[in-house]
Amino acid sequence: MLFSVFLALFLPCAGMSVVLIVYFCLLWYATTCPEAAAADDAVKCNQPTGLSAAQLEKLPSVTGKDLVLGEDCAVCLDVIRADEPVRLVPGCNHGFHVECADTWLAKHPVCPICRSGLGPDLFDPPETNPC
Repeated sequence: MLFSVFLALFLPCAGMSVVLIVYFCLLWYATTCPEAAAADDAVKCNQPTGLSAAQLEKLPSVTGKDLVLGEDCAVCLDVIRADEPVRLVPGCNHGFHVECADTWLAKHPVCPICRSGLGPDLFDPPETNPC
């Protein structure tokens, strides 16, 4: 009886002690290891940036009546009226309000619907030699 009471008190305390020791070791490693900090900085640097204002102006624009795919703006979730200007994403031809598309694409270089990328080669195509 005394042994079972001892086990009932000792085992949970020992288990919690092991969990706390592992937690503090991982916390110490994450805060003092220079490789972990360098890896976090590399991930932040490799995140894609959005499009510039000059690149946004190069994207095609049509009116809402000429829009083929969809009637709603996926950014603001509002209906695109026939007389409103619409910005088309090259490649996938998804359309959005000009203001919504410019705001989104200035932060994210991908289509908000299908996530197709707008790479730099879209704006600066490589020159090919016809010969």
